[in-house]
Amino acid sequence: MRIAVGGIHTECSTFNPVLSRDADFRVLRGEALIAAPYFAFLGDYPAQFLPTLHARALPGGPVAHETYQQLKAEFLQRLEAQKPIDGLYLAMHGAMYVEGMEDAEGDWITAAREVVGADCPISVSYDLHGNVTQRIIDAIDMYSTYRTAPHIDVEQTMRRSVSMLVKSLQSGVRPGVVWAPIPVVLPGERTSTEDEPAKSLYARLPGTDVLDGVWDSSLMVGYVWADEPRATAAAIFTGTDKALLETEAKKLAQAYWDAREQFVFGCQTGTVSECVAQAIASTTQPVVLADSGDNPTGGGVGDRADVLAELVRQQAEGVIVAGITDAPATSAAFEAGAGVTLSLKIGATLDTSSQPVALQAEVIKLVAASEASPARQAVLRSGGITLVVADRRRPYHNIADFTALGLDPHQAKIVVVKSGYLSPELAPIARPNLMALSEGVVDQDVERVPRQRKQRPTWPFDKDFTFTPQTFSSARARF
Repeated sequence: MRIAVGGIHTECSTFNPVLSRDADFRVLRGEALIAAPYFAFLGDYPAQFLPTLHARALPGGPVAHETYQQLKAEFLQRLEAQKPIDGLYLAMHGAMYVEGMEDAEGDWITAAREVVGADCPISVSYDLHGNVTQRIIDAIDMYSTYRTAPHIDVEQTMRRSVSMLVKSLQSGVRPGVVWAPIPVVLPGERTSTEDEPAKSLYARLPGTDVLDGVWDSSLMVGYVWADEPRATAAAIFTGTDKALLETEAKKLAQAYWDAREQFVFGCQTGTVSECVAQAIASTTQPVVLADSGDNPTGGGVGDRADVLAELVRQQAEGVIVAGITDAPATSAAFEAGAGVTLSLKIGATLDTSSQPVALQAEVIKLVAASEASPARQAVLRSGGITLVVADRRRPYHNIADFTALGLDPHQAKIVVVKSGYLSPELAPIARPNLMALSEGVVDQDVERVPRQRKQRPTWPFDKDFTFTPQTFSSARARF
């Protein structure tokens, strides 16, 4: 079996003013793709996997049109060069927005379909925060998506997608895809699979996977910060029994709809000022305070200094702020050197709708860019606040992100990160976890997010309407 592998994986807030360009993508080409740890699991399957191109970027703003077209053209060229092929596996995210283009994944996947032809089965894996269209469904044969948020089942999902493709090629059986859109779109922080009702909804999926005629069960939360018609939840099933797939998709869609008002944040929330005051008053530590509206792993810009300003105003002590994207401040720190005190304006270098914070800060540590972190980073200290600035957008969600800078989050009174729900490494140390409903391009108060292109009605933007699930089949399904 000759199976080609490729894809593009990023998440784009249509409200983010900073375009994602070539330098923002980590691109795996040719044999480097197959050798990458991300795809190491492919070695467990009895097939010859043929690498094309896989591009991955930190969530952010829309992908520049030229960048997307260059990546797509190279992917298609490499895909053509691998023919003849028996199948195609695409590792996608699902919430990419390209400058001037809606349904970017639909464009990528249908272009791949044109290259491989009608007889070649295509299987895809998605992030549950991706968005789907009938155009995508009509171009594929198998579909699988993450079942955890935070995402700890990435490899398992990719394996399900590849396993279905191998099963189809070995057996000669071609499954089809059925989906049921659900007019609900909520932020991931209100739909974490560690909390109810999402926990129970996703726990249902393994049970439907084993039904005769079902190959895979998927539930999409969707990506709320994409102002596109396709931004919606969905139940998506792969299998061979059309009637059963339709029944299960409708049941899951109805269950999600019925639970829509039960989705709440899994941690304490409040305004920026409320959360900072609560963190200062806490008798336990470290308090991990998430600046949710500017979360770079959700599509945020990463340069807002709103929380920093409030920490300064309330004279907080024992704080680590990790981090703020600020190339000018980072460069100034590198030029000055460790031990020097500088007058700096922090933040608002990319998103000019926010305000910078002026402060005096001593340069404590400088960390050069590396393969592990392409960003140059500077650790600054101003009063009781230790602040990390970087010259490129990046998250600080792992303990190693701190220790690499000589910082120990366990010993801080307050740790501020640009995040929504906390990562699996930070969540266990939070005492407690607070989430500030801060402003930004991934604002958790989604009802105040403008929408020009989203479908209406869609809950929670619209409340007074009813919903009866309907299913739609892939045009390729041979039921």
